[in-house]
Amino acid sequence: MSESLVIHLRDGAAPQWLVCNDDGQVIVNPVSGELAQATAMAAGRRVAVIVPAGDALATDSDAPAKSAAKLAQVVPFALEERVADEIEDLHFAIGERAEAGARVPVVVVARTRVQGWLNDLQAAGLVPTAIYSAATLLPSMPGQMIALLDGDSLTLRLGDAQPLVLPALSITDGIEMVLATQQSAVAGLEPAPLGLLLYTGQDEWDAHQHEIDALRDRFTGVKVQLLPSGPITVLAPAAAADDAVNVLQGAFAISNPVDLRWKSWRLAAMLAGALVLLHIGARYFELNRLEKSETVLDSSIEDAFRAAMPGQNNATNARRRVELRLAEVRSGGGGALLPALGALATARNAAPKANIEGITFRDGIVQLRISAPDAASLDAIGQQLRSSNWQADILGGTASGDSYRGSMQIKKAGA
Repeated sequence: MSESLVIHLRDGAAPQWLVCNDDGQVIVNPVSGELAQATAMAAGRRVAVIVPAGDALATDSDAPAKSAAKLAQVVPFALEERVADEIEDLHFAIGERAEAGARVPVVVVARTRVQGWLNDLQAAGLVPTAIYSAATLLPSMPGQMIALLDGDSLTLRLGDAQPLVLPALSITDGIEMVLATQQSAVAGLEPAPLGLLLYTGQDEWDAHQHEIDALRDRFTGVKVQLLPSGPITVLAPAAAADDAVNVLQGAFAISNPVDLRWKSWRLAAMLAGALVLLHIGARYFELNRLEKSETVLDSSIEDAFRAAMPGQNNATNARRRVELRLAEVRSGGGGALLPALGALATARNAAPKANIEGITFRDGIVQLRISAPDAASLDAIGQQLRSSNWQADILGGTASGDSYRGSMQIKKAGA
């Protein structure tokens, strides 16, 4: 079952909208606000717009033409005497005859007014399928005069006759005018008395209750239905069912169904496209950031490689080459370096004022450059190492002022 977004444009009040299915059942209750707020509900739904009854003349014509093209040519001239403006400035929307020989319903509205509605709707991202005069959507009921009191406007409808729209100040005159059409020139053939069903808001009822009460003796019964959400709840079912003259025809007709569906989904498509572009932009930014991080990391690896392997300028496959170099060192006795350093750290306690100025390790042999107060300090370190099962040989030394600088070679005893 299809759904329609029904929007009511009201004079002097904020637009209202609701969602209902084509059976007239309300799916989303009436909401009031700016037109742009209704756009989210338009996706995938038919958009029907109700315009004020006073802005569009609902009438009919006895033009004999049958085809739509012929009626479009004939009706403006047939109604020329009923309208005050030049027919070139007016738009004539033509409905379907109820039966052969019946009068054809017509809605007349200024072209600039229609274009203004369309501009406002399109500026809010809305593309209407249909525009209806509120007067043509008022339901009819056998034996009842239906009245809608909305603000300063009163709409009256009797049976299949065209609705009458007049100011609310003329309620008594309007009702008497409609009742007069029920009188018969032949005595005894008068139609049955009518009942009155009035749709109105609380404020309108408070303002005109006394006038309606004064007319009760003109009807078999008067029923008043208050509309807390406004007249949209009464008018929307007919708009959803497309049960009235659609103003959007002729120069204002919808071009084709495919274009209409695209326009109704256009906002959603634009949002989806923006989301895709945002995702691509985020991924590009992340990739760019990772590339910069990779460049910094490669530079750090090259610096570390050159520090670990002096004289090697090409850092290609640095990790593998460092691993090979470590394997070479270990196979050449590199495993003795850490024990030798541990023994040296312990032996240095024998000469606390001695300083290690340089260490060289090659083929399992550690060579030291030591600065100490005197030669006896180097000898004390050597004795301590030998007591720990290390071979320590003093290679030489020189006195320089108050210090003594010498060299020492250490390796595992028996190596």
